[in-house]
Amino acid sequence: MERRRPPRTAEGWYALHDFRSVDWDAWREAPDHRRERAIDEGIDYLTARERVDDAAEGASATYAVVGHEADLMLVHLRPSIAELEALERQFERTAVAEFTERVDSYLSVTEVSGYVSQEYFENPENVDAGLESYIESKLKPEIPDAEYVTFYPMDKRRGPEWNWYDTPFDERAEYMGSHGEIGKGYAGRVSQIITGSVGFDDHEWGVTLFADDPTDVKDLLYEMRFDPASSRFGEFGRFRFGRRLAPENLGAYLAGERVPEAAATDPHGGSARGHGSSHGADEGGHPHGHGTGDDGVRDELDEMGVYAGTPHGEDVHAVVLYSAADPDDLFEEVEGLRSNFDHYDTHVKTAVYESETGASETAVVSLWETEQAANTAAGFLADLPEIVRQAGDDEDSWGTMGMFYTVKPDYREEFVETFEEVADVLADMEGHRKSDLLVNREDENDTFIASRWDSREDAMAFFRSDEFGETVEWGRDVLADRPRHVFLA
Repeated sequence: MERRRPPRTAEGWYALHDFRSVDWDAWREAPDHRRERAIDEGIDYLTARERVDDAAEGASATYAVVGHEADLMLVHLRPSIAELEALERQFERTAVAEFTERVDSYLSVTEVSGYVSQEYFENPENVDAGLESYIESKLKPEIPDAEYVTFYPMDKRRGPEWNWYDTPFDERAEYMGSHGEIGKGYAGRVSQIITGSVGFDDHEWGVTLFADDPTDVKDLLYEMRFDPASSRFGEFGRFRFGRRLAPENLGAYLAGERVPEAAATDPHGGSARGHGSSHGADEGGHPHGHGTGDDGVRDELDEMGVYAGTPHGEDVHAVVLYSAADPDDLFEEVEGLRSNFDHYDTHVKTAVYESETGASETAVVSLWETEQAANTAAGFLADLPEIVRQAGDDEDSWGTMGMFYTVKPDYREEFVETFEEVADVLADMEGHRKSDLLVNREDENDTFIASRWDSREDAMAFFRSDEFGETVEWGRDVLADRPRHVFLA
């Protein structure tokens, strides 16, 4: 009898999806002092869990469930089951627990299997850093800072016609690869945490999807229904849908008020949503914006009729480092990293940019669809040879960075000449330190401009100048695409 060898798996953090129903009758009848105590203790508990005060690592989030299945979903990721079990008991000790009943739960563990990479299991010493980091992010995931969540359990079919476990590995891997390609099409819109639950709960896997637009989840799952991995082999349990609930909004939720958009709590307290230094570019190909609080810059430029980037919808996150290494040696190192980065669905591009003006520093630019991925990449890029600084780290100046300056080939020479003319104007402006035009060594029409100023006010003086306005108009004709707003990780 042939015995099929199951694909190997690696496990990471344990996951608990805890579904709670509120006893609304008891809540309405409770005296004010009991309700106030319940809200205070509930906020304290949920806030401490999202800060992961109880463990060395992990993640937690709270969601308001829409529908009759539950009212609240608490999601916890921790290194051990013992820590999850302690979280359950700690919640039951709070005053708010007196008004809730657990209606369901799901226990599982984050998992990566041989379908992702057999090399990871068979020759771990030869696994490149990029793949290793990618797998680490699956085993120890952050809970995405997204507004909506969908959770469902699933199994692989074991029927007389379609039996997943009787299908050869190569065929299963092909099914999974095709399934994954669909998911890549939603990168940046839908993210997921996959957990294994064989022996832990009633199904084989748990799937948690996160998105800021709920229809993106619907579209993704609908498209996947037509993929053979689902149509032939997928069997699904109950779907539950929720909206992120910031712990501080617990009182408003229990009062029946409309709860505002949640902001995830960072490890140091406060909001993590929208965090990051922003660097943008205007429609004419000029950089602007640096540091948090750039909404005022965008608003002012918008009033001037200049595109200043949008805070959501077409953002990417960038890591920009400068190296004094030989450009050829640097490019060779970056090529190796870039092939590893392609394992990430959120990777946009990574390239080496050399100064058009002959400056000694060469820039490495890596663009990503999420801040988390960009920060992960920054750790690897920092190990490149002779890195001298990372853009955004300068505290004594105000930096601007314009990206996605795709020049029409016929205007390439004129674009460089115009930059030199603008640079001459900048050189005489108060507060201007330096500006440089950098060119992608693999595509001379792909450029970006980096400038340094003493202060934001100095840069804004240039943006208000006639020379800037004239260049904006000129840029509409010579650029193939509109520059996009960039967040610098």
